[in-house]
Amino acid sequence: DVQLQASGGGLVQTGGSLRLSCRVPGFTGDDYAVGWFRQAPGKEREGVSSINVGDGSTYYSEAVKGRFPVSHDSVKNTVFLQMNSLKPEDTAIYYCAFGASTWFLLRLSSKWWKDHEYEYWGQGTQVTVSS
Repeated sequence: DVQLQASGGGLVQTGGSLRLSCRVPGFTGDDYAVGWFRQAPGKEREGVSSINVGDGSTYYSEAVKGRFPVSHDSVKNTVFLQMNSLKPEDTAIYYCAFGASTWFLLRLSSKWWKDHEYEYWGQGTQVTVSS
């Protein structure tokens, strides 16, 4: 099993920044993707971003494109979601998820936002943006 360790949430004012981290321990190699999802109260979980750690491809929802760059640190085996220019509508519980099947990685560009495609999930971290 892959036990993801997500952290970095908190309370921030509109326009502020937070950096979420998702550590991926115990997985050898870089043939995997990490997706970020969020779920606001009363709403369905939605895909925010994803990164193919192997080739560096990144994907973003329209809601966060240009504000939430995703990156990977191979030494720390950690994926980061840098959240800039935060808005109250970004308030949600944020989750990171892991997927490594060859089929999934080959189709990541068209599958990255589908939560059921990911195999393992970290615990959520709360992000609250005050107006």
